[in-house]
Amino acid sequence: MRACCSKFFLCWFHANLKPSLKNVIFIAENGGKSEKNLWPSFSEFSLEQLKGATNGFSSENIVSEHGEKAPNVVYKGKLENGQWIAIKRFNKFAWPDSRQFIEEARQVGSLRSERLANLIGCCYEGDERLLVEEFMPHETLAKHLFHWEAQPMKWAMRLRVAFYLAQALEYCTSKGRGLYHDLNAYRILFDQDGNPRLSCFGLMKNSRDGKSYSTNLAFTPPEYLRTGRVTQESVVYSFGTLLLDLLSGKHIPPSHALDLIRGKNFLMLMDSALEGHFSKDDGTELVRLASRCLQYEARERPNAKSLVASLMSLQKETEVASYVLMGLRHEAAPSTKPLSLTPFGEACLRLDLTALHEILEKSGYKDDEGIANELSFQLWTSQMQETLNLKKRGDNAFRAKDFVTAIDCYTQFIDGGTMVSPTVYARRCLSYLMNDMPQEALGDAMQAQVVSPEWPTALYLQAACLFSLRMENDAHETLKDGTNMEARKNKN
Repeated sequence: MRACCSKFFLCWFHANLKPSLKNVIFIAENGGKSEKNLWPSFSEFSLEQLKGATNGFSSENIVSEHGEKAPNVVYKGKLENGQWIAIKRFNKFAWPDSRQFIEEARQVGSLRSERLANLIGCCYEGDERLLVEEFMPHETLAKHLFHWEAQPMKWAMRLRVAFYLAQALEYCTSKGRGLYHDLNAYRILFDQDGNPRLSCFGLMKNSRDGKSYSTNLAFTPPEYLRTGRVTQESVVYSFGTLLLDLLSGKHIPPSHALDLIRGKNFLMLMDSALEGHFSKDDGTELVRLASRCLQYEARERPNAKSLVASLMSLQKETEVASYVLMGLRHEAAPSTKPLSLTPFGEACLRLDLTALHEILEKSGYKDDEGIANELSFQLWTSQMQETLNLKKRGDNAFRAKDFVTAIDCYTQFIDGGTMVSPTVYARRCLSYLMNDMPQEALGDAMQAQVVSPEWPTALYLQAACLFSLRMENDAHETLKDGTNMEARKNKN
């Protein structure tokens, strides 16, 4: 009976899932363990498909190309399903070993983040080596920073670019892909909402030996000049050159910039178009961070996590959408009518985990009422008693904020398979969030919805997980769904 119920709810769950999360593969069996893919899975395209998408690799579809030293071309293409893509076509000598190419591509393709222009596929037929990435319609940072026409990039947007880029690098580092090759203003792209994203193409080496810096030597990390190898510290150095770009609106060599900084003439670095639009304290802080990134000794530079922390406090106009700050046209601007949030919704929006803990602790298990546990006649058997004891120990740990123990006890309870409790999934979800495990938390929040489809808490927690994963658009949509569901429930 339980298996049938689970399958029914699983079918309901997939049928009612919002389109942006349709690709979540959720396994209800095996104690709620799950495989999660929040974007299209990595695919292997045929050369014929990519020829069709680019009109035979027409020169009219070229959006970026390099010189003789790195003759790789990027094309804009459109798949048969209407999806726009960017296709990087490598020089045929860059990856002679197709197995090495596909292995590298699959590793990069396993990354999924709203801070990245995600790699969604590749092709390796004959001598052809091609990568397929999400297409970003609003061009590059170089275009908006150096070659603007209507308006210079606003200070708040420049700070946001730096922050989002630092988040992208931190995410990649956390996934074991901390090396980025030739990081520069052409690698930062803007999506349909005007949000900056880091191209995944730079996570792939341009060749077997990884010698991939093609920029002017004046901008190349000093240790790369000595060893010819990219390190995580090299990436931070390049991040520093991008901070200089954002400060000045020009591509200034680091040596020249550092001379100005040492002479306390950093205001000469600032883009004249920004005059009167930033505070001296903010400018000083960003210059200080750039100079730390550009230290000659690699070990003296900050890491990606430190960059995120430093830039977070500098953010301005956070409530203003990126496309507004950028002055971009936006076909689907969000509604101006504010959403009236419940205390639970407010806590999710703020990602206030302490408040969420208080709410879940206070509500207890009242929302489990009506959940059928067809094995309840076994209440006094030793198996059932052991299961109930596990839940009780988990609850005690949850109440005491010992979230590691709570995860362990709740996992044993769930794996036992004797009882189904959406509240246990909700509590383990929050325990995962408290331990900085948002992917695992999202799986539990979704499982709670499978078991109890009309339970707003499940949607609220999904929103909190998506905020934690920096998937803001999906998080806001899910938060709205939870709020509307709770309003309907209270009306009935």
